[in-house]
Amino acid sequence: MARQLEEQIVGRFPVGRRLRVLDVGMGQGTQALRLARAGHEVTGLEREATMIAAARKALAGEPEGIRERMRIIEGDGRDTGVHFLPGSFDVVLCHGVLMYVEEPDALLAGLARMLAPGGLLSLLVRNGDALAMRPGLSGDWAGALAGFDSVTYRNRLGLDARADRLKTLTATLAGIGAPLHTWYGVRVFTDTAADGAQVPDDLETLLAVEERAGRTDPYRAVAALLHLCGVRG
Repeated sequence: MARQLEEQIVGRFPVGRRLRVLDVGMGQGTQALRLARAGHEVTGLEREATMIAAARKALAGEPEGIRERMRIIEGDGRDTGVHFLPGSFDVVLCHGVLMYVEEPDALLAGLARMLAPGGLLSLLVRNGDALAMRPGLSGDWAGALAGFDSVTYRNRLGLDARADRLKTLTATLAGIGAPLHTWYGVRVFTDTAADGAQVPDDLETLLAVEERAGRTDPYRAVAALLHLCGVRG
C-alpha cells in the first residue's frame, strides 16, 4: 500500500514539494512517520490512547527535523471540522478506519472538505465483494457461504466490523466531490497468512507479486482490502 500511495503522490504533485498531510486514524503512525521522513508536514489524528502513546514513542526516536514535521492530535475522525479549516491539506489518509464506522458517509464528506483543490484522498477499506475468500480458502465453508451475502464480519481481533463495496464507495466519492481516480487491491495472496508468521527470505519477490496483483484484473477484485484514491475537484 505504501508503494501504491507513493505512486499516486509522485504522479500528482511536483517533485520536491512539501505536502500537507492529514492521517485520520493514524494508529501507531506507520504511514505518518514514513511521509514525515520523506519531507512532508504531517498531522496525525487518533482517538485511542494506546495508539497515540505508541506513535509518540516512535516519533521521539526520530531526528529533530522529522519530529518538527509531525504533530499528533487526539480526536475522532468524524470531527475534522473542529480541528482544521476546509482545504487545509494536500493529502488525506484514512486507512483501516471505515470498517469500524457504522455510517461512514458523514466521515467521508468531512475528509473531502479537508482537501485543497486537486488534493488526494487515500482510503483503505475491507473489500465487501470478497468476504467469502478468507473463510473459503481456510476451509470454513459455513463462513464462506455467509460472506457472499453480507458486508459484516468478525476480524482477527475478535471485533465485529463492516466492509465496503467498490461500487458503493465509487458513488459516495463522486457525491462528496472527490471522485475515484484509481484503486488497487491489497493482500491478494497473503491474507490467509497466520498472524506472526515468519517473514520469508524472498520478501521482495512476494511484495512484487502482491504489487502486480493489486493493480491487475481480475486479481485485485478479490483482494482482502481495497485501496481507493479519490481526487478533489
